Amino acid sequence: MKFDFTTIYDRRGKDAMAVDAVEKIPVFQPNEGFDAIPMWVADMNFATAPAVTETIRKRLEHPLFGYFMPSDEYFDSIIRWQQRRNGVTGLEKDHIGYENGVLGGLMSALAAVCARGDNVLVHSPTYIGFTRSIENGGYHVITSPLKPDRYGVQRMDFFDMETKIKRNDIRAVVFCSPHNPTGRVWEQEELEHFMDMARRLNVTVISDEIWSDLTLRGHQHIPLQSVSDDARQRTVALYAPSKTFNLAGLIGSYHIVYNEALHKRMKKESSLSHYNSMNVLSMHALIGAYSDEGSQWVDELREVLTENVKYACKFIRKNLPGVSVQQPEGTYMLFLDCEEYCRRSGRTLDEVKKAGYEVGVVWQDGRPFHGAHHIRMNLALPMEKVVIAMDRLKEYVFI
Repeated sequence: MKFDFTTIYDRRGKDAMAVDAVEKIPVFQPNEGFDAIPMWVADMNFATAPAVTETIRKRLEHPLFGYFMPSDEYFDSIIRWQQRRNGVTGLEKDHIGYENGVLGGLMSALAAVCARGDNVLVHSPTYIGFTRSIENGGYHVITSPLKPDRYGVQRMDFFDMETKIKRNDIRAVVFCSPHNPTGRVWEQEELEHFMDMARRLNVTVISDEIWSDLTLRGHQHIPLQSVSDDARQRTVALYAPSKTFNLAGLIGSYHIVYNEALHKRMKKESSLSHYNSMNVLSMHALIGAYSDEGSQWVDELREVLTENVKYACKFIRKNLPGVSVQQPEGTYMLFLDCEEYCRRSGRTLDEVKKAGYEVGVVWQDGRPFHGAHHIRMNLALPMEKVVIAMDRLKEYVFI
């Protein structure tokens, strides 16, 4: 490989929540003799693409950082990236708007199409950030559970979704593509069915596509707005380089909205806080990330993540009886179902979590993601660490 995905970096004292929080939260701290392996919050233990740091370095050579305007190169980089990676055509500068974060974009979109107190549909399990943001914003979450098909693949339950949209007078559906935390990469037929329902029921879809670059081998992201002309007009799509290139600390996301009236309302809502504005270094980070070299880096990253996921899922199925996992098609997160193990062993999920912490496997409670007996696990780290973590789970936790 051209790029480095094997170096194990010491992130202590470098402002990394994934690592520094372990030392500050007592329950996370491992027993003596075990180092902490950060496998909880969704950031990667890989250095970002060299193209990103090089582009930032060049900008730092000029010592002035006053007020600035987003450059045409910023918007052109997004347009080229979406065309190259997702086959998007017809995207123009006027369709793109800056957001400090995807969740901020979600809230601006909800404010543009809903009233406080309205019900909002999300799938279950769901990203914890959705439920917290929606509820804190004064809206009510209505969940529609995903249902496994005969092969265990999580699918949308269209009958349940339509029933709940009608019964609860829902105006907006929050969608996640690829899906967090299950890792589903939605297929064309599923998306067409979903957006035909949205058209018939006249609901706006707010689609979080922050994981769109991180599909695993054999899977391709399909932008929801590409499904039909109607989908293009009723969808707010939210993207960011932060998840793909490990840039969350630099802040910076963007929305794509083709519907002119909706875009104006959303930009108005985004402006009301007076601090939803771009950082000059995050602008240059995106330009570097969305370069030709950045694209090559992502291609290699996807291969690394694919191998990590394959190894972990195979290991779990062979060595951790009572733990089930559906191999994700995208993202770098696993969603482990420990229900059978807990029933067989008589141990609670809290006891299982604690046993992991004690041997340095710092993973995440899946219950806030609406997984009743689940643990969420980050595999975006060098394979050497994935192997060590899996061995510890076998030897010390699931016994």
